Amino acid sequence: MKTFSESIRSGQWKGYTDKSITDVVNIGIGGSDLGPLMVTEALKPYSKNGPNVHFISNIDGTHISETVSKLSPETTLFIIASKTFTTQETITNAESAKEWFLHQAKDQSHVAKHFVALSTNTQKVTEFGIAKENMFEFWDWVGGRYSLWSAIGLSIVCSIGFENFQQLLAGAHAMDKHFQEMPLEKNLPVIMAVLGIWYNNFFGAETQAILPYDQYMHRFAAYFQQGDMESNGKYRTKDGKQVDYSTGPILWGEPGTNGQHAFYQLIHQGTKLIPCDFIAPVETHNPLRDNLHHKILLANFLAQTEALMRGLTEEEVRKSGSGSDELLIFHKTFRGNRPTNSFVLPRLTPFTLGLLTAAYEHKIFVQGQIWDINSYDQFGVELGKQLAKAILPELDATQPVTTHDSSTNGLLNFINKYRKWTPTANK
Repeated sequence: MKTFSESIRSGQWKGYTDKSITDVVNIGIGGSDLGPLMVTEALKPYSKNGPNVHFISNIDGTHISETVSKLSPETTLFIIASKTFTTQETITNAESAKEWFLHQAKDQSHVAKHFVALSTNTQKVTEFGIAKENMFEFWDWVGGRYSLWSAIGLSIVCSIGFENFQQLLAGAHAMDKHFQEMPLEKNLPVIMAVLGIWYNNFFGAETQAILPYDQYMHRFAAYFQQGDMESNGKYRTKDGKQVDYSTGPILWGEPGTNGQHAFYQLIHQGTKLIPCDFIAPVETHNPLRDNLHHKILLANFLAQTEALMRGLTEEEVRKSGSGSDELLIFHKTFRGNRPTNSFVLPRLTPFTLGLLTAAYEHKIFVQGQIWDINSYDQFGVELGKQLAKAILPELDATQPVTTHDSSTNGLLNFINKYRKWTPTANK
């Protein structure tokens, strides 16, 4: 990974026209996409000397079309990230990327200079046209949602450089050691886990918000939507019994202060209890106007957690003079006592991001152990995939489909009818 990334970043790796690579496109989905995407976005200040890094995940043709429309085949390198090299969305996108590339490059032999693989399936990789020496392997027991630390992180290395990637790993390792060695009462992932269980199982909180007050971390919540909900969204214990208690929470969030002008109203005055994790760096990478922007950001970070804790009483509203109308006073009160965790980083760096990310990973593990569920399978992902394989050929049916339930049959037949009306839909 080090040798390869340095050859890309230095311009030594040449494409089929002997031009250096300017753009790297990671094609993957789930853990092969969300982790690297989150990290490259979070660590953009460290990517100044690297290539532009793009991500394609969705099977929707719009995703790949819009991405490659801005690129040149001569200077683009694709990273195909799939453990088995059979993931439908990833391989379909990879084949479309190869088709786009060969439309200009013409010669199949040029593929080896513009495509590399992150996989464990040598046969499928070489059949695709990728040279064996350009296949980066990782252990088959590495789960996708925990894989950014492995070869799946190649796009991260290309973006921020190997030394910064090592710092990311060092931060994660430091949290691993903390988790392994610290007593429970001082163990951050354990504390995070039991607080989450306290609110989930004893106060009926069904969701948790992750609210980073740093724009670079705008994909952090999305990353842990998979990390948390795919791991602990289970209703069976490890020995197959159905649980009679709530397990994994619904996880969501947006960067502050954007969220304040969108959904914080419900957090403050709604009827649902939503524990929140607030994250902020003391120092910013962009100290505009003598840190004015960042001071305002931090002031809001601190104010929101205080407001959620304290609330606002009727008496305080009256004293402030902002509510002369009795009815209006009721609307301006806040109950408070809304739980929050605050994570304050000295600065968002590869090390601190690794530290924080690993803390959430270990929290997920601890909660899974307490709930007695297996946090490392994801059979809930498979059923829809299997049904989709059966439905795919039926989208070309010339007669009404009757093999499913009435709702699915109706939708499928409506789509097929519409496609007959619009010939371009069949292209």
